[in-house]
Amino acid sequence: MRTATLRTYNSIPYVRKGDLVDEQTRTIYAQGGIGSDVPLGTRPAVLVVDFINGFTDPECAVGSDLTAEVEATKQLLDVARSLQVPVIFTTVAYHAHMKDAGIWPFKMPGLAELQLGSREVEVDARLDPQPVDVVITKKGASAFFGTNLVAVLTSQGVDTVILCGATTSGCIRATAIDLMQYGYPALVPEECVGDRATTPHESNLFDINAKYVNVVALQTTLSYLQGLGDGVSAAERDSAVSSRR
Repeated sequence: MRTATLRTYNSIPYVRKGDLVDEQTRTIYAQGGIGSDVPLGTRPAVLVVDFINGFTDPECAVGSDLTAEVEATKQLLDVARSLQVPVIFTTVAYHAHMKDAGIWPFKMPGLAELQLGSREVEVDARLDPQPVDVVITKKGASAFFGTNLVAVLTSQGVDTVILCGATTSGCIRATAIDLMQYGYPALVPEECVGDRATTPHESNLFDINAKYVNVVALQTTLSYLQGLGDGVSAAERDSAVSSRR
């Protein structure tokens, strides 16, 4: 049985900026009882989904300029690493024949650029990936689909995931849904996720926050991490690890 201490974390009020969602939609969601916060645990990991050159370089077919999001994520990673929080990256990579991509390339032919061994599938160097970081290669949208991510999280006693990466409307949304379905509370720092266009980015942030994860400000996430470093006893963390094994 899972016994890790869970907490809500709302000490810093969060107001979305530039939100395109209309008030009627907000009212419908509120009346439906949709949008409460998920309580968080005490053993987080940072999961950076597909911040690879193929998505962060606007010169690539499926890429866009995600400089601000990459820089915000680097700020988060610096704090996480200082607290020895595990860091996990994902990449998307296929063989040249693309048979391992299934039918996805019919919808997104640009995925053919993401060849195994190419620069496009390498983690963006601005994030300064470390040898101790786990890098998971995936073929689909969710970081869980067809990968060993659950085993990686379980083996490290993780009970909460901080989700960053691209794209908000695609792989972030798919991963957010699976985090909820696998029972992992998750934070999504808004500044640390990005998309090719504003409308899908904004609408999907609104919806995943309402249904699956807690979309928060980066500063809220940093305060959550720093609070764990200041206020959680070793015994409590050990208990959380034991409960996940």
